[in-house]
Amino acid sequence: LPKYRRLVERLAQAGPLKVICGTDTLGVGINVPIRTVVLTGLTKYDGQRSRHLRAREFHQIAGRAGRAGYDTVGSIVVQAPDHEVENARLVKRAGDDPKKLRRVQRKKAPEGFVNWGERTFERLVAAEPEPLTSSFAVSHSMLLNVIARPGDPFAHMRRLLTDNHEEPAAQRTHIRHAIGISRALLAGGVIERLVEPDPDGRGVRLTVDLQSNFALDQPLSAFAMASLALLDKDDSTYALDVVSVIESTLEDPRQVMGAQLNKARGEAVAAMKSEGIEYDERIELLDEVTAPRPLAELLEVAYESYRKGHPWVADHELRPKSVVRDMYERAMTFVEYVNFYGLARSEGLLLRYLTDCYRALRRTVPGAARTDELDDLVAWLGELVRQVDSSLLDEWEKLAAGEDAASVAAALAASASMLIDAPVRPVTANARAFRVLVRNALFRRVELAARRDWAALGDLDGESGWDAEAWQHAMSPYWDEHEVLLTDADARGPALLMVDINPEHDDEPGRQPGARWQVRQILHDPAGHHDWGVNAEVDLAASDSTGEAVIRIASVGML
Repeated sequence: LPKYRRLVERLAQAGPLKVICGTDTLGVGINVPIRTVVLTGLTKYDGQRSRHLRAREFHQIAGRAGRAGYDTVGSIVVQAPDHEVENARLVKRAGDDPKKLRRVQRKKAPEGFVNWGERTFERLVAAEPEPLTSSFAVSHSMLLNVIARPGDPFAHMRRLLTDNHEEPAAQRTHIRHAIGISRALLAGGVIERLVEPDPDGRGVRLTVDLQSNFALDQPLSAFAMASLALLDKDDSTYALDVVSVIESTLEDPRQVMGAQLNKARGEAVAAMKSEGIEYDERIELLDEVTAPRPLAELLEVAYESYRKGHPWVADHELRPKSVVRDMYERAMTFVEYVNFYGLARSEGLLLRYLTDCYRALRRTVPGAARTDELDDLVAWLGELVRQVDSSLLDEWEKLAAGEDAASVAAALAASASMLIDAPVRPVTANARAFRVLVRNALFRRVELAARRDWAALGDLDGESGWDAEAWQHAMSPYWDEHEVLLTDADARGPALLMVDINPEHDDEPGRQPGARWQVRQILHDPAGHHDWGVNAEVDLAASDSTGEAVIRIASVGML
């Protein structure tokens, strides 16, 4: 996580850290004094295959060796492959005896292993770093920002597209892409041509019904905005469907989606075994199991239709997925989600994805498409990110507000001296987001009760006296009366949650007034009686301390 990276920087600069272990990302974006660099190998997995390090990658990492102002040279050590190390041990054990040396059975590299050795090392040391390639790209956000500036946007874009270090062929590609984006924005009603230039010299302008922070940050943002018209605002899943539309335009967090697929396949195997399905048939059926892809069919049809009128989008793949939606539907906190899918080594990736989705929801969805429930969801997502690590959002929001980049960087560096486990701000300060956290915490218990997962409920509430046995005993009369406990969109809606922020009996000795809420989660039974519920107390001080809603169950039963 970014906050840990900044803390490592400060500790390394102060001296307490003697050894820092990390991936090759230590070569960029971190400012630490290093005397010796030790590489465990000269290969890396780039997301598709294992390959040798490129010369630029090697020099970027190895160049960290040597502390500025202290060392005149730095040391670089590369470990040999594991099988070569084992072979060296076997040879050493054999000694100088020729017979023993002949009997040594040397280990072979694993199948598919990309090997390296001294020659690989020497080649990388002597090689010149590969030429840098431009990452210049035209985006919707770029065009909108140029149009928002005073002056002729066509002249501004012409200069951006031609006065740069790109090759002429690449410049022509960017120009065609810019024309395609501008046509899409015109067709989508995001911008409009003016008969006469306005007082600032603009020949086009943004339409007036867009919120002040509106932006199209992703290549498929215009498609996403057009697709929102396909959704029914009166549908109980509308807010979640908007999230799915936005998520389909974001880059895939591969490790997260891989964990989702593994989880889905594991659950599918368990279900098929319980049904007595034979092994060969199970293997065949497993090929049909995928990570969650809500609205995939609808969005793919819409994408094909949109592409016919906007050919330039063919360069960008639609990626239906469910990460934010999955977390929200499961009513999980960040830590619970990480533990559920085993993402301890991918926390940073998950947090960056959640941050990107929050930004896109705030800046891409126009005001006309927003609802109170969607605003609640966006507020919850923003608060969730802030309570995990606020630095990503703080930096973005300060820069968006026009603050100087240097002052923003200095402020973030200074914040690293704070306790890393302390919430950035009280979680209860954002009342709207905190209500959603409370609703999710209660609905998490409803979901577990619906699955009759008494052990998990006991883990959540055991310390407050509601262990697995207590939950099972309290819910037993419900199961005598109903066969199922519904967990659909209506079940998690705000209509079935009652919140009293000023309870009448909040005057107990030693208790600060306003230090707790009383809440009641009504259970959605199939008969629609709504005469069962969970009564609980929300400890505001404890919530601020932990950065999440702290719920203490008071009773479960008939209302």
